[in-house]
Amino acid sequence: MKYFFLFFLRILIITLLLLVVLDLVYTKVYLKSSNRGKIDYVYNSQAQQYDVVVLGSSRANNHFVAPLFEEKGLKTFNYGMSGGHLFEASLLLKLMVERQYTIKNVILEADLNLSNEQMADGIASKFLPYIHNSKTIEKHFSSQKDFNQLFYIPFYRYVDFETRIGFREMFFNCIHKRTVHLDNLGYYPLGKNPNANMKNDLTNLKPLHNKYYEEIKQICKANNINLIVVMTPMCTNTKGLDYFEKVRQFYPEIHNYENAVEGDQYFSSCGHMNDRGARKFTAIIIKDFFNK
Repeated sequence: MKYFFLFFLRILIITLLLLVVLDLVYTKVYLKSSNRGKIDYVYNSQAQQYDVVVLGSSRANNHFVAPLFEEKGLKTFNYGMSGGHLFEASLLLKLMVERQYTIKNVILEADLNLSNEQMADGIASKFLPYIHNSKTIEKHFSSQKDFNQLFYIPFYRYVDFETRIGFREMFFNCIHKRTVHLDNLGYYPLGKNPNANMKNDLTNLKPLHNKYYEEIKQICKANNINLIVVMTPMCTNTKGLDYFEKVRQFYPEIHNYENAVEGDQYFSSCGHMNDRGARKFTAIIIKDFFNK
């Protein structure tokens, strides 16, 4: 029995050491990467200067054509992240401030994403390699129910989110394999999808007094950043469009551009414009807010 216990103890210690070593190796790789996505691009960056930073979900990523801002002499990057929520947008802005970015204007897409305060696992996991190296990230995740496992168990986060930050992604970071996420100054254009579902139903969607939206407002105010918050277009054949008016009742400062671009020819799906629609919409935003 004694020998079995000692054998078990050795196995346990070896396993723990292996997990610690793997955790250190993976983390070291991520700390040297800056060309796979927008999160590592910001985390491993130094102070930048922008006239315009775009934040939000895919409805920001696919709707604001950053090169059109640049044509007007406005240094711009679209940091919208497909699948992301305001949880991730707030944290990304915190990291920019921490790295002493100088930002004149933030355009925030806040519409459908106001209806929840959850983290988007697929996007939020991209911050986790840095959780032991950043108090900002640690604090932001501290309210999550699985924080203790993610923070205190070596290598747990890489196993739990293996498809996002596991071996394959670590290897691609190691060899500095680029993705398209940083192309076009962060803007991701969509094509016309002939088989797209051009119907949507927002009837059961309800906006919240969103904690992370409030954080973004506070960060901008504290750092003298002009915050422009907009709701972006939906296809015409959408039920429950009064959702956007409900948002306005919660937050009168949010500009409603839900119907700024109409016609299925401008949409790739009901909630996402194609490149033609995005360019039309971006031109409207530039005219309304940056014409001077």
